[in-house]
Amino acid sequence: MSEESTDKQSTWLTQEAFDRLTAELQRRKTVERKEIAQRVEAARQEGDLRENAGYHAAREEAGLNEARIIQLEDLLDHAQIGEAASDGTVSAGTIVTARVGGKEQIFALGGQEITADVPEGVKVFSPDAPLGRALMGHRAGQSVTYEAPNGRQISAEIVDVTPL
Repeated sequence: MSEESTDKQSTWLTQEAFDRLTAELQRRKTVERKEIAQRVEAARQEGDLRENAGYHAAREEAGLNEARIIQLEDLLDHAQIGEAASDGTVSAGTIVTARVGGKEQIFALGGQEITADVPEGVKVFSPDAPLGRALMGHRAGQSVTYEAPNGRQISAEIVDVTPL
């Protein structure tokens, strides 16, 4: 078992993803908070709160909104904003085509929050995942071997690297 680090890992984001998430946070803190509070109050006016499904639904919606606000604040506070390397090196923010264990895969490296920025059908893998760590800093034509979570050694050949 590995020791857990007390350091908060940063999430790599493009400037576009950072701006989109910042706008979502602002909208949730202002517009949505106010609208949900109005729904809670309107439902409260309907009477007995123990059997008021509208009130309980509005309260649950408020809780989910507050949880997303906390998640966004934490994410944005620890975000690493950048542009992908344009020199053909695998880095966060690149789309990689690789033969992994004999099968060709196309994926982007970055946080799940960049999913809206990648072409349709392209998966997003964390640069901190075993495959991501193994490929970081390498170029097309190079091969690496990494240990999968199940302990197997897997080879991966980088076919192409392009910035996101």
